[in-house]
Amino acid sequence: MKYFECAICHRQIFFYKSVCDHCLLPIGYVASEKELCTFKKQSPTEWIPVAKQYRHTSYKPCHNYTHYQVCNWMIPSSDEEDFCESCQLTHVIPNLENTENLIYWFRLEEAKRRFLYLALGMNMMPRPKYSENDPFGIRFDFILPEEDKPVLTGHSNGVITLNAIEADVVYRETTRVNMGENYRTLLGHFRHESGHYYFNVMQHLHPELLDEFRQYFGNEQQDYSQSLERHYNKGAPINWQENYISSYASAHPWEDWAETWAHYLHMMETLETAYYAGLRVQGNNRDLASMNFKECPIGGQDFEHILENWITLTFNLNALNRSMGLEDAYPFKLSESVKDKLRFIHRHVLEKVFK
Repeated sequence: MKYFECAICHRQIFFYKSVCDHCLLPIGYVASEKELCTFKKQSPTEWIPVAKQYRHTSYKPCHNYTHYQVCNWMIPSSDEEDFCESCQLTHVIPNLENTENLIYWFRLEEAKRRFLYLALGMNMMPRPKYSENDPFGIRFDFILPEEDKPVLTGHSNGVITLNAIEADVVYRETTRVNMGENYRTLLGHFRHESGHYYFNVMQHLHPELLDEFRQYFGNEQQDYSQSLERHYNKGAPINWQENYISSYASAHPWEDWAETWAHYLHMMETLETAYYAGLRVQGNNRDLASMNFKECPIGGQDFEHILENWITLTFNLNALNRSMGLEDAYPFKLSESVKDKLRFIHRHVLEKVFK
């Protein structure tokens, strides 16, 4: 993620914040400008951007910003819509009569906005799903399980359902350990499930890409239910690391795509953060590779350079984590087969489908 600064005090402000920690002015994200802005309040529905010129002279906070503090996005004051581009995508939320559910909702929306930040940057911002037959819209249902009513996180025809209990850190970590996963986050859920949505978009817009897709990921027409049952009963192939980014990716080509897609998004935003932070690694020409940036990774043309930077960055991130006694920040290895899948995503889907 790029760095944002307050227009008044010029201190860094973070994407999730609603007030500048230093000068205490309100801040909010304007999606159309891709900017986190500092404001002065003229009235509850008229906030004036400070020190910068934008397409609109005044903005109002999203309804969920004003009433629940689970959002920090802004809308033009003249807009009849009360919800921002992010909150319009949320269709179902947990029952707020339970105050703990407000915390879960806050965490889910925070992760969703981070996913959408990258979608905006890569020109693939989804729009709301207007009807059941709408192939290009998306909606999010955040549902808490009830007794005898389990909730499975997943995607179906543009509807992404997230088990809201995943916002409970203890539950999520317990599930991660019990399932033998080395990585499980709310942001990871959004990025993985969005992969299924974007695959559907790709199918509708560019079906001619399916033949090449199958060269890398396999034939997605094989029975999905049977593939999952086989995976859960027998597990991943012994040598799955040679061809897949995770053991779950080996279950079915759709899951391979979604897992690889999620890792592509992880790669792009983390490298963008390193780019704006000015991070560099000076290699030793032996076993420590260098890292430098020729361009911002988002929209970058040299994907081989992006891959090299990613491998170097994650090696050093993991080394730093180990110095703190923590688990690896990126506990994955990219085989040549996985790199080819990432190249497919960068080469075709992002350059052809969403441009």
